[in-house]
Amino acid sequence: MITASLAMLGSVAASLVVGQAAHADTVICDKYGSTTVQNGKYVVINNVWGSSATQCINVTNNGFTVTQAQHNNTGGTPAAYPAIYAGCHYANCSTNSGLPLQASNSQFNTVQTSVSMSYPGSGIYDAAYDIWFDPTPRKDGQNTGAEIMVWLNHTGSVQPVGSRVGTANIAGATWDVWFGNIGWNVISYVRTSPTNSISFAVRNFYDDTVNRGYGQRSWYLTSVQAGFEPWVGGAGLAVNNFSYSIGGSLPTSTPSSTPTSTPTNPGNGGGCKVKYTKNEWQGGFTADVTVTPSSAVNNWTVGFNFPNGQKITSGWNATVTQNGSSVTAKNLSYNGSVGAGGSISFGFQGTWSGSNGNPTGFTLNGTACTNA
Repeated sequence: MITASLAMLGSVAASLVVGQAAHADTVICDKYGSTTVQNGKYVVINNVWGSSATQCINVTNNGFTVTQAQHNNTGGTPAAYPAIYAGCHYANCSTNSGLPLQASNSQFNTVQTSVSMSYPGSGIYDAAYDIWFDPTPRKDGQNTGAEIMVWLNHTGSVQPVGSRVGTANIAGATWDVWFGNIGWNVISYVRTSPTNSISFAVRNFYDDTVNRGYGQRSWYLTSVQAGFEPWVGGAGLAVNNFSYSIGGSLPTSTPSSTPTSTPTNPGNGGGCKVKYTKNEWQGGFTADVTVTPSSAVNNWTVGFNFPNGQKITSGWNATVTQNGSSVTAKNLSYNGSVGAGGSISFGFQGTWSGSNGNPTGFTLNGTACTNA
């Protein structure tokens, strides 16, 4: 059985060779060479930590292509983790990422990322995000909290660290969930149907990790990385376009989004106030709901209706279910009690076509809400 190890393992003792910001294409063949793109917004690393074979990457303004790699790791660990990232990796930090960022901070809910990739017709590899969390706002050294790997594709008999513990429906897809501990928690989400592109809110996966007991809200997000773990071969693997944003708006390298914050249709009664905020792009959107009850509640259910046939694909901070146009959100084990003056916050990702009007008829435990 070939077991995936992690990109950080081989980097502990490695010195990074940091190049200047890449404008024209930059070729990196140094095992631990790196460069920056988009004026330092992202860092690209070669990171050949598990092989003696030469690996070269051609770095563009939006990603990279593996141009040379003759790896032949037929057991144990992968040969490398060439990647592009925002945040900090062993003190090599991108600019203006807002990381490290504590997962309990409301700004964590706005972290979005997307990637598009190309795969060669041969070789053994996985194509995966590597998203790191640490109990402290660490910028250097090995993270010791949680490593979330989001596998978009894999070939051969490679599989994640640990064992399969269940499934999850996140970001419009079904994922096999694996868990192992190698000094830190490794939670791998393996897409049951491979894809070469994805766009998601980081909290979608971290909420699931926390709910399973593998992560904590007090931990800090330190980096968001996308790349490949090649075992055999590797030439032709490419990140065509990577994006990361914080603050609620998607960057220009992904479909244009227009954040809006529009009060919902007020209902009758004053049992609660609600605010609905959405971040929309063509065919998709994320939304945040904040409900302020007029008095303390223990265990809550929020209901509302979609006017235009929107479909929810995943949610966070609540169990969100949908039946036709009717949606119900129920508290999780850790957020059911809300004191007087407190608020209920949850969100979801969905799809739309035609139009994406705001929900109507919000209720809290059966009592109608008014706009905040």
